[in-house]
Amino acid sequence: MILKNHGIAGRHWGSFELAGTKSNRLAIGARVKVVAGGMTQTEEVHSGGSYLSQNDLRLHFGLNTATKIERVEIRWPSGKEDTLTDLPADQFYSVLEGTGVVSVERIRPLPLKSKPAAAPTPATP
Repeated sequence: MILKNHGIAGRHWGSFELAGTKSNRLAIGARVKVVAGGMTQTEEVHSGGSYLSQNDLRLHFGLNTATKIERVEIRWPSGKEDTLTDLPADQFYSVLEGTGVVSVERIRPLPLKSKPAAAPTPATP
């Protein structure tokens, strides 16, 4: 059985995945403030969850009926601050410290390439 949450019609959201350049790469400790539809929300990137687990590092904000995010303020662990404005709702955003919104490929590590298998060593008689 596959379950899919379609949400409530007319309700919106925004989600942010952060990557540090001067700060740590996973942006742990970064604080994000979102202003949308007269509402202000703040969240911080946390690591871990409980024993042998990991929570999603993306920050998710419910926007109610707002169709755009008026302002996003990011305070990075390095002390640097970035501000984004007028972002459409219902999207995942990838944000690189000091650069702003970028493609997700710019902030996620490249997959490791597997090394070719070594040729077997012939047995010597």
